[in-house]
Amino acid sequence: MSDSSAAAEPVLLSEPSDVPWPAGGIVRAVRRRADLSQRELARWAGVHHATIGRIEAGRMVPSIVLLRRIIAVVGCRLAVVDEFGRVLKPMRDWQDTRNGAERRYPSHLDTILDPELGEWWADIYGLARPPETFYRNREVRDAMRRRSQWEVRVAQNRHLSPPPWPPRGVL
Repeated sequence: MSDSSAAAEPVLLSEPSDVPWPAGGIVRAVRRRADLSQRELARWAGVHHATIGRIEAGRMVPSIVLLRRIIAVVGCRLAVVDEFGRVLKPMRDWQDTRNGAERRYPSHLDTILDPELGEWWADIYGLARPPETFYRNREVRDAMRRRSQWEVRVAQNRHLSPPPWPPRGVL
């Protein structure tokens, strides 16, 4: 095994998901970093001092809003990371990717702005085409995502062959 392949191997950072989330430990770490008592931290975070004590004792699980206020005292921010430490960034809310009733399209679907012939699911029924739509077929979506990721990272993946397109007849 070469050094480059060992470096490319992801390393798990997290514990199993059945382990309780350590909110109390996070708050204690904040207090240690800020060198504050429970009362001082509560004053800085704008909460009652008993709230900090209950969280640290495990008798209370803070809301995300409350936890953000507490950790902001030391300049920290909440982030969502996967088991390999990659940050999950929030999706943008684009106004032009809403349907005619101003509802968002499902988040798991790739939105197609200004669809071409055959890209809208109702083309086969001859229905009017909206200004946006999405691919419903998961196999097609996944193949297109893999291909797009490969094309964007072609400089890194020069030695790799392109991923296959979806099987014929699936589009």
